[in-house]
Formats: sequence, structure tokens, C-alpha cells
Amino acid sequence: MQARFVTFFLAVAIAVSAFPAAPLPPQPSMYDPALSPDGSQIAFVSGGDIWTVAASGGQARLLVSHPATESRPLYSPDGKSLAFVSTRTGNGDIYVMSLTTGQLARVTWDDGFNQLDNWSADGKWLYFSSNTADISGMNDIYRVSAGGGTPMAVSADRYVNEYFSAPSPDGSTLAFSGHGIGSSQWWRHGHSHIDESEIWLLTMNGTPKYRKLTAGGAKELWPMWSADGSQLFYMSDGDGSENIRTTTLDGKSSQITHFKSGRLLWPSISADGRRIVFERDFGIGILDTTSGTARTVPITLLGAPATPEEAYRKYSRDFDELALAPDGKKVAIIVHGEVFAGSAKDGGEAARVTSTPEREYHVRWSPDSRKLVYGSSRGDAAHLYLYDFTSGREKQITNGNGADLRPQFSPDGKSIAFVRDGHELRVVDLASNNDSLVATADIDDPRPFESTRPFVWSPDSRWIAFMNNGARLFRNASVVNVAGGPSTVVPVSFLGNIANDTLAWSPDGSALFFDTGQRTEPDSVARVWLVPHTPSFRETQFRDLFHEETLKSLPPADKSAPEKSETKAPAVAPEKSKPVEIVAENIRKRLDLLPIDLDVQYVTVSPDGKLLLMIA
Repeated sequence: MQARFVTFFLAVAIAVSAFPAAPLPPQPSMYDPALSPDGSQIAFVSGGDIWTVAASGGQARLLVSHPATESRPLYSPDGKSLAFVSTRTGNGDIYVMSLTTGQLARVTWDDGFNQLDNWSADGKWLYFSSNTADISGMNDIYRVSAGGGTPMAVSADRYVNEYFSAPSPDGSTLAFSGHGIGSSQWWRHGHSHIDESEIWLLTMNGTPKYRKLTAGGAKELWPMWSADGSQLFYMSDGDGSENIRTTTLDGKSSQITHFKSGRLLWPSISADGRRIVFERDFGIGILDTTSGTARTVPITLLGAPATPEEAYRKYSRDFDELALAPDGKKVAIIVHGEVFAGSAKDGGEAARVTSTPEREYHVRWSPDSRKLVYGSSRGDAAHLYLYDFTSGREKQITNGNGADLRPQFSPDGKSIAFVRDGHELRVVDLASNNDSLVATADIDDPRPFESTRPFVWSPDSRWIAFMNNGARLFRNASVVNVAGGPSTVVPVSFLGNIANDTLAWSPDGSALFFDTGQRTEPDSVARVWLVPHTPSFRETQFRDLFHEETLKSLPPADKSAPEKSETKAPAVAPEKSKPVEIVAENIRKRLDLLPIDLDVQYVTVSPDGKLLLMIA
């Protein structure tokens, strides 16, 4: 199918909890703080732009505003420049801006992300971490001239993650975080062995020597030197929460802050080593390193970010999902986790159906092509939502603590079947919004890049056929009466096979089709007759060839009669599906494998019931 353009409005809203435990009105998030050398100003990031505020708090003003994302602002030791990371030219490069003239210079030119770590004490060098030259996302440490030039590796141990570096005041030693994946998952709260890291020292004068300074066993990040270089401050979650600790160069460590909840992130120390600013619960905090007291910096933003409130986007690829309406005129797609709908024929602008921070998934059309059902991971659990194009309204149709997936409209459009937590087949009645358990089964979650249909409605909307894992994980088909619930489940296949992707019901409701096979053998197509069926034997088919048909001669056409104008026959309402019957007796004997010499992975039946379509 030809890709369609999608145009939509982009709205950005940021809501955050404040630094103290007491509840406050929603505030913009503030992060990546840094103190000016004289300690009078704090530079920080909010909304992807850089702001400054007095160290005592107050009104913050915009310093760097750009539609790209800026991060990690750091003052130069003389206070005349500000270095920061920006995505305006790619994944993230380092820039230096003169605070006197506003002149901006790009310092690094890398395809990957460059994480700005620190200035050297003399202001000549910028230290940063980058994973472009190592493997599996591991970082090496580099330094580059503040005026630009070729970055030089400082510590590039192969297969070791080295990041968040800090040169000592005399430039002889480099402190950094080693091991773990804290370089990319610094945000994770709670202990994990893959996050465990240590603070290391690298002697840079003479022959390089490495020494582990801290014991590890916790996430230990962002080392910061005291003014005299006699001790290091760093963040550690060794007590269960992120806090600031200090250690002497001989490894004697003590804890300074004692937060019991929340996260303390991206600390930065003043030039005299007396204060540390940090991000905590999306606000800015400041710590007196001598007394150990910490407080919130009260900040209000004065200015507007550069990011536009409304923007038009055009997409011709990277669609997550696509669903064609039954009438063939409309198409629903998911792009960047949002649902859109537009014309399947003309393309052009599409209507935006959802606008949420969360991801939408599994979009499906109703039989009348007027409604959409889709899942959304809003709140504490994933639920289903119904959007009615007639009223232009959305409503939540499922509740509970489980994850609701794979919605499927019944053929009459009155109900929706779905799977909860992978083992509950449920049906929600759209008139009452009540859902009920229909059957318990192991129904796999959808797999990327694969088409699966593990359950399907009967043509009369009274039954659902589904696949389930039985003894020894043999996977077989069953049917259940929707009104009767779990007590009416009827097994319809009894194979010793484990592979299955899809079920298909014949339009007349008399048979089920599904692909089935062993792990190492090609899958074939199974057909189960749900009612006793008398097959047509070849002998009968051959005898029928000798039955002569009497051809009725047509009367000659009267050429003198005036031609009748063609008139369109009135539209005929579609015939209602006949009630589907299930005869369980001897159903085990009514399964046959179709003679298809292909490895079949997906089956569906044509609307007239005469053709079987397969992916094979």
C-alpha cells in the first residue's frame, strides 16, 4: 500500500512534582543544574531550553532557546562562557556560548551523542563521554579544546564503560564512573546489578595508572572534586535512595544527605566546593557541603520556550500499525504512538484521534466503519478505548488492573473481545460497558513483524474460537459460547502440535481453519467441521459428469421493440448470519489436513467461503 502523509498538531505540556514532600500545584520540570564560579547563579534546563536564576531562587530567565533539545549547561571556570549539549545538528554535540557576546561555537562533530562531563580547572579543555568508538553502547572518555579541534581519548579501555569524568583542580588526576550502565540508565530508581558502578581514579601525569576508589555494590555516579583536591563528592544509592556521599583519596567514605525517597540526579559543585546543586523530583535543590543541609531552590519561569505549541508534521513511513476499514474507504494508522484516521484512497491530511503522552496500540475498526477501538497505556494499566467518529468522542470501555490487548469487534458490532494479561479471554458489551470472562487460555502477546489471530468471532457473534496450550504445551482450538462463559468451552481439535498463529471461521459457520505443525516441521492447514459433514467422494464427482443438463433455448430477441433503459436494482440488505451450531459428539473425527505442500503461517477465508488465503 502506498504510504500516506499524516498532518497533526503537536502540543507540549510538562507537569512535575515539586522538590518537597508537601503537595504543590503542577510546575515545569527543571533539571541539569550548574552553579556559576562565584556561586551567584544557577543555570538549568527546562523544556529543552537553558534558563538562569539566582542561587537563592526567584524568577528564572531564558538564556538559550531553540526548537532542539539543550542539556547539561556548565559554566567555564572564569564565568565568561557556558558549554552545553544540543541536538540541533544531530544526536547531541557540545557547544560553547560566550556570555558576553552571545556568540555560539560548535565544538564536537560526532554522529553519536557526546555527554558533556566537565571543564578543566584552567578552562582550556572540555571533558566528555562518548560511545561512538566502543562496543555495545559502552563509553570512553575524551577531552577537546574549548575552542574546538580534534577530540583526544583520555581513557578508552575496550569493553569497559567509562563516563561522567571530572579532572582534579591540578589536572593530574581524573575521577570517573566505571562499569554498569548508569551512563544511559541514570534515571532508574532502585537497585539493580546491571547499574552497579564505582568511582575510579586515573593518574594522567606520567604513566597512566587506574585505581578503584569506592567499594561499589551500588550505583555511584557524577564524581565532583573539592576545591583543594583532597576529597571527592559523588551520588550513591547504596542506602536504597540516591544521596550525596564524600570520600577521601584513601577511600574513607561518609554520607552527607539522607533522603529516604525520590531521586537525586545530575549534581554539580561550585568552584569553592562549598555548595552542590542537584536535580530532585524535577526541581532544583542546593546542598551546603559543610553543614550537610539541603533545601529547595524556589524558581518560577519568566519566558516562553522556543518549541511551538502547534506544528504540522508529514509522515510517509515509520507507521507502527495500519487498519483498513471494512468499507474500504478509510484507514487508521498509528504513528509515534498516536492514532490517526484518513481516506484510504486520496491520502492527504489525516484526522488526529488521540493526543496523549502514552502509547496507543492495536487499533481496529467497527463493522460499520464508524468507530475505532484501540488500547492505551494510560494510568497504571493498559485499557481499551472506543472513539466514535459520529459524535467525535472517546470513552474508556475496560477497567481493572490487567493489561488489555488484541481488541476484536463482533460481526454485529455490539461487543468487543479482548485478552487480559495474556490468559483471560473477555468480552465487553458496548451498550452497558460491562465486561465478562469468557474463557481462560494462554494467548500469546502479539509478536513484532508477525501476523497472528489466536481467537476469532463466529459469523453470528455468538461464539469465539481460540487457541490454548494444553498438556505438554500442545496447542489446540476450542470454541466457547459468549453468553454461557467458561462452562461452555468445547475443545474442537486434539493434535500433538505446538505451532499455531491464526484461526479463521468459514462464512457459513460450519468449519474452522487454522495453521498447525511441530517445531521443526512445516505447518499445514487444519479444517474442523463443527457439524457432521458428508464429504463428496471422487466416485460421486465422476458420476456427476455424465448427468446431462437440459439447456433451455432463449426466445429470439425482438429487434423492433424499444430498448429498455437499464435500471439499478434496489440495494438489498445483507442477509443475517444463520445461527452457528456446534456438535461436540465425534468432533475429534471431523478434522482433516488440507493437501497444501507449503509451510503455512497465516490463514483467512474469503467472504464467499470459496477461497483460502495464506501466508506461506
